[in-house]
Amino acid sequence: MRWTRSLIPTLKEDPAEAEAVSHRLMVRAGLVRQLAAGIYVYLPLGQRVLDKVNAVIREEMNRIGGQEITMPVLHPAELWQQTGRWSAIGDEMFRLKDRGKREMCLGMTHEEVIGWLAAREVRSYRDLPQTWYQIQVKLRDEARPKSGVLRTREFLMKDSYTLDRDEAGLEKSYQLHKEAYCRIFERCGLAFHVVESDPGIMGGAGAHEFMAPSEAGEDEVALCDRCDYSANVELASSRPRPPEFPDWNLEEIPTPNAGTIEQVCALLRIDPALTIKSLLLVTKEGPLLALVRGDQQLHEKKLAMLVGEVRPAHRDEILMHLGAEAGSIGPVGTTLPTIADESLRTGRYVVGANKDGFHVRGVVPGTHFQPRWADIHHARSGDGCPRCDADLRIERVIEVGNIFKLGTKYSVSLKAMYLNEAGEERPIVMGSYGIGPARIAAAAIEQHHDQQGIIWPEAIAPYQLHLLPVNMRDEKMMELAEALYAQLQAERVEVLYDDRAERPGVKFKDADLLGLPLRVTIGSHALKEGVVELKVRRTGEEFRVPPSEVVSKAKSLLSNLLK
Repeated sequence: MRWTRSLIPTLKEDPAEAEAVSHRLMVRAGLVRQLAAGIYVYLPLGQRVLDKVNAVIREEMNRIGGQEITMPVLHPAELWQQTGRWSAIGDEMFRLKDRGKREMCLGMTHEEVIGWLAAREVRSYRDLPQTWYQIQVKLRDEARPKSGVLRTREFLMKDSYTLDRDEAGLEKSYQLHKEAYCRIFERCGLAFHVVESDPGIMGGAGAHEFMAPSEAGEDEVALCDRCDYSANVELASSRPRPPEFPDWNLEEIPTPNAGTIEQVCALLRIDPALTIKSLLLVTKEGPLLALVRGDQQLHEKKLAMLVGEVRPAHRDEILMHLGAEAGSIGPVGTTLPTIADESLRTGRYVVGANKDGFHVRGVVPGTHFQPRWADIHHARSGDGCPRCDADLRIERVIEVGNIFKLGTKYSVSLKAMYLNEAGEERPIVMGSYGIGPARIAAAAIEQHHDQQGIIWPEAIAPYQLHLLPVNMRDEKMMELAEALYAQLQAERVEVLYDDRAERPGVKFKDADLLGLPLRVTIGSHALKEGVVELKVRRTGEEFRVPPSEVVSKAKSLLSNLLK
């Protein structure tokens, strides 16, 4: 493609609103333009990247027996009402009414439509298993669209769904998808982790996420380098390292004007790990006391999985139930239901005395109060791995894919049944699997860039080769450039030919910004010495070859980059 016939609106300066590297470089390199908050136009180079990613996805989905379909973006509310998600999902869902006042929504995922389709098209065990997928637009009314294409309100997704006879069939389909996803991300040049995750609103028996390490990510994962334990921090377990416990006796001690863990520890000159943080929360069943170690944080999602939705108690509720301000409350002497973190099973601690300005020292959980035990703390770097006790590390990541074991959650409510070998009606066992093509592109930029611009993995680069003649006014140079352009195209090398009458410095800066895998520069050396320069963007390696060897050398270098 000739640059002068293309829409490649590169920018010299970073967009003011861009924070993530991928956002900044995608705008500067002319891949995208923002129409509104969380809504983007993909320009020709950006579209070519998406096409490359989608081609990899299609190849791998077809390889495991996937069949591509297209489902509607507009859904009738009745399907979502049947599964209960119409009311369970909040403001994220775009809702509307048609001219007949029928409630509708814009699809944010398609489990309901798949269930509807399966209920009408699958009759017998002979029809199973099935794998259906699509690459289609999804819409979610994100409260805070940010980081360019990483968090948007309209986005492209590959979503696939498996239909099986039983849990054994689902497990096989699930593992096939897991392996296919690993191949997809490897081919797209991403470093990634496969981690256990919370099924969330999807429901079902289990889930995994595929996470690409990046400081621009909004998620965090806990990782163990010894045994390969990995989990989203929303689900991760850990073993907080125990402190050295003093041989305290049980006694009440004054702690005037100390209303926080930090103030109590400063006053008593102790490690926060020797204190218990007591938090009064309110559930549907009433007040609940949650306890974590003073140096740990309560994981509200883990707690909510145990007791349902919770909220922090108001000041008047704390005073009513425990008789003291929040900074002086504790579990000793109270009859409130209490859940204590597993890390508190051993040791002696300082806790609030339920009396303003006082704490109790030497409290032994399980002796001086009887809680329900559970893992309710956030995993942190340095905590012990729950499997092997080696140190965990916490890494910030971008979620690029997820897989869910749905089971019969949707098939039962949507009456998606089949007849087994005995003629008995059974619910279809489902799985759901998603990948974000734009997130793959953005994550690739986050992981592969330098101060000059993008460094594209070869498989998803918009073009393979950047052909750059330095002086468009030199006839001999242009003759050579045109000849090489024709030869490269004849050899099916994807070429971006910079035929602009721009200064060399502008061209070189744009070439580094766009980050195509290989640059071929036709400069003064081509005329004086009879050599053309080839430069690998990723490594900076340079090669000088005669014009007659440019095409073969370029193909060889590109082939090596794909390995």
